[in-house]
Amino acid sequence: MPGIRETRQLPYSAEQMFDLVADVGSYNKFLPWVVATRIRSNSETEMVADMVVGFKSIRESLTSRVHKRRPEEIDVHYVDGPLQDLENTWHFRSLPNGQCEVEFKVDFTFKSKVFEALAGQYFDRAFRRMVEAFEQRAAELYGNSSSSAQIVAR
Repeated sequence: MPGIRETRQLPYSAEQMFDLVADVGSYNKFLPWVVATRIRSNSETEMVADMVVGFKSIRESLTSRVHKRRPEEIDVHYVDGPLQDLENTWHFRSLPNGQCEVEFKVDFTFKSKVFEALAGQYFDRAFRRMVEAFEQRAAELYGNSSSSAQIVAR
């Protein structure tokens, strides 16, 4: 299963970053390729959400179950869609001076091995663009302090 892991120190609190990531209903406002979202159910600890992703004329829908443990972790489990499997985890750790460390992991498997080989070539670049979109959204919502964001490990 291909995957990507990244850890960043950001100039925002763990609570702020948790809230940003947990706001799945706003993803279509700032994440590239997210065309639409629909929240089926939402509580303090769990959400079920549909997301339509698209590029040019290609559109795919996927459904995920999101487990939330505020403000430390968001765990996304794939329910249905074009993939065989998708696991995505966010960890938020408070640091001194109101900053936080965000660790993001995603592992995925496409149903088609051919498509996985083709898409895998572009996934790393797309992932980096999505990480940047989360950081830009944080700057919009909480103030522009992105100059102090650091990549800690890859």
